[in-house]
Amino acid sequence: MNHNTPVPPLSPRPVRHLSEVHRRVMTTAQLRSHGVSSTETNEQCRPGGPWQQLLPGVILLHPGPPTSEERLHAVLMYTAKERPAGVPAQPGAEQPHAPTYAEAMLTGLAALTLHGFTSAPPLMSLDKLDVLVPRLRRLRSTGCARIVRTTSMPAPHQVTGLPVAPVPRALADAVAELSDAGVVRRLLTEAVRGGHCEPAAVVRELNDAKLLSRPHVVDAVDSLLAEGRAIAEDRLYRMVREHGLPDPVWNVDLRLPGGPHLGGLDAYWPEQAVAVELDTRAPRQDEDALWSEYARKREHLERLGITVVHITPKKLREAAEQQAAVVRTALMASGDRDPAAYVVVLPR
Repeated sequence: MNHNTPVPPLSPRPVRHLSEVHRRVMTTAQLRSHGVSSTETNEQCRPGGPWQQLLPGVILLHPGPPTSEERLHAVLMYTAKERPAGVPAQPGAEQPHAPTYAEAMLTGLAALTLHGFTSAPPLMSLDKLDVLVPRLRRLRSTGCARIVRTTSMPAPHQVTGLPVAPVPRALADAVAELSDAGVVRRLLTEAVRGGHCEPAAVVRELNDAKLLSRPHVVDAVDSLLAEGRAIAEDRLYRMVREHGLPDPVWNVDLRLPGGPHLGGLDAYWPEQAVAVELDTRAPRQDEDALWSEYARKREHLERLGITVVHITPKKLREAAEQQAAVVRTALMASGDRDPAAYVVVLPR
């Protein structure tokens, strides 16, 4: 039997409702539902036989090496709480006849490869495939399946019909197993440069996973934040240009004449006393203190009559037109406000 040979007829249920990969990989419970007893399965899986056991309770229905697709489905079959075929994971789910996987999703390097990361290794080169499951599930790592536990399961992304952890969570689980600083840096950089997610989301997951105490991870995070800020600044320039906003002065410090420093701003319109500040805070241990500093600066500027528009990198990426409208409204409303206090504008 080769990879393309259909499974021998199984009774009492036919297999035509299954996808191609689910005709090549089945659980022992599925085989029993098709009339194949445990004794028959064991006989088929004998050395030199036509079938083989990939993982406990998961059978590959041909003798050759498993494909990447078969390995991915096998680890999910091993770890998932199986729903019967024909029962969708949620109302309106597509492909109602395809088996679905509950309480399990691919994470780590395999998930990053499925998300399209060029810096992640090919699936066939991975000895272990990481699977994220709830903390209280009674499972153990075995064979090619490595169990990663969590107290809070994220909503999975569906990639080629497989449940895959969101990029920030997949990155954290991958980094937990990596000691090569160069590999870690390339993965984090691609996450931001490739538009997969924002730096803050990555740092939050790394912090939750208690990985920010590792020197090579901290170094990579510093590079990530610098990369993320540069990308956000470029998006801010493009938002102003593409949405017809008047040119501001860029990257300035404000001071009161002969007085204290008021803070740095990413863009400032002196005539309208409107400022834009990019919120590129990294969610680390001192997040509350850093946010308090942001809030104090904003309140101080607004007491002086300066309108401050806070914009996050995510909003710039996903809703630039909406953010441009917010800035435009602030500029137009400046004529209805009392004149702002005189401030000195200096290059930052």
